[in-house]
Amino acid sequence: MQIELTGQHLDITEPLRDFVNDKFKRLERHFDRVIHTHVVLNIEKNRHQAEGSLLISGNKIFATAIADDMYAAIDQLIDKLDRQVVKHKEKITNHHNVEGTHRNLASD
Repeated sequence: MQIELTGQHLDITEPLRDFVNDKFKRLERHFDRVIHTHVVLNIEKNRHQAEGSLLISGNKIFATAIADDMYAAIDQLIDKLDRQVVKHKEKITNHHNVEGTHRNLASD
């Protein structure tokens, strides 16, 4: 997965980039068909904000997280995106067993 990482009022260091890449690997375990990923890290005064958007099979998933520490904000962002990806995966999965679940109305 290629991650487009942008920093506003922040220089993206190599350890920060590695941390984001490692955390986003968790999303690949649940859903490996991510088309595009964009992460924006922003610092305003003491507020660290992480925003992420994923393009998945025609749908866009977006989440934002705010914390006192950038690493904590990234962790919260990944948790939010992970829940949304799992929910999206469950929606597109067919949970109905086509054969055998319908009652035969003619025999009633």
